[in-house]
Amino acid sequence: MATSSHRNFHVPLPDEIYHALRSEAARQRRAATTLVREAVEDWLEQRRAETLHADIADYAAGHAGTPADLDPELEAAGIDALIETPMKSARTRRKAKIA
Repeated sequence: MATSSHRNFHVPLPDEIYHALRSEAARQRRAATTLVREAVEDWLEQRRAETLHADIADYAAGHAGTPADLDPELEAAGIDALIETPMKSARTRRKAKIA
């Protein structure tokens, strides 16, 4: 059985935000603490994704044109796979009709 640990975090809110939060919690018939916890979780996940994206973009920019860049043969194969030839297009249409 997994035990989960919770810690309290006191966050003073301006009256306007406090009342809006209480009002939204009442409207949804949910605890205000649940709404805040979900909002913080969503924000942290968004920040994690943004940071990961920025790190990947920085790495790609810093290694462009170096041996760590995309393998030229793999890149060529990917481009070839994306180029639609008339023969490939006809095969694809025939397979679609059969299916």
